[in-house]
Formats: sequence, C-alpha cells, structure tokens
Amino acid sequence: MKQLKNLVTRYYSVLSYLFFGGLTTLINIVVFTVLNSTTGWNYQISNVIAWFLSVLFAYITNKRWVFNSKTTDTQTFVREVSSFFFFRILSLGFDVVIMWTGISLLSGNPLIVKIIDNVLIVVINYVFSKVFIFRNAKSILSK
Repeated sequence: MKQLKNLVTRYYSVLSYLFFGGLTTLINIVVFTVLNSTTGWNYQISNVIAWFLSVLFAYITNKRWVFNSKTTDTQTFVREVSSFFFFRILSLGFDVVIMWTGISLLSGNPLIVKIIDNVLIVVINYVFSKVFIFRNAKSILSK
C-alpha cells in the first residue's frame, strides 16, 4: 500500500492530467457528437465549438489541480493564459488535420475518428502544458 501511495505521489501530475484530460475529452466528444448529429453543420464547425468549450474546462482544471499553478501577479497570469491558448490553438491545427484526414480522406466514422484524434491530442497537450505553459510547477519530465 505504501508503494502505491508513493507512486501516486510521484506521478500525481500525470495521473491528474489523465483524469481531467479524460473529462476534457468526454466534453469534447459529447459536444462534437451532439452538434454533429443535430445541427446539420459541417463537422469542422462542430469540432471547433467542441474544442473551445473543452479548452476552457481544460485551462481551469490544468491550472488548479493538475499543475497546481498559483499565479500571484497579472503579468504571469496573462502569460499563462496566452501561452495555454496559443498552444491549444496549435493542437487544434493537429486536431483539424486529423479529423479531415480521417473523415474526408479516409471516410471514417466521425465518432471513431474523434476518439482516436483525442488520444493523440491529449498527449500533445500534456507535453505543451508541462514544458511550455505551467513550467513553474514541478516537472516529472525532468526526472
């Protein structure tokens, strides 16, 4: 039991990122699926709206519970928010390309493509968050 507690403590950042990343992914997939199946909009519009809502959720949870970032001044907060959204926009580019490739080029099922897409995007976003955005937090990548 003590070993398990030590592992959880050591990898808390990764475990909490996976937990909240899972919730973020769920929000993304549910919003995408609902919009894609009920609105008649192009799947990319549904994808971008789902992305935006899930990124808002991700910022709050990443800041508070995953990376335990406690900004104390406005300049640091603005840098953190700006870099978070900048890197999420970069990952949105990957997201759009993966969705386009899977759905438009390969004629894949939109839900299955979205799930595969989200797995790849979660990994990309973790690296961006850990290395560039919340870099003041302890980095397990440097261990």
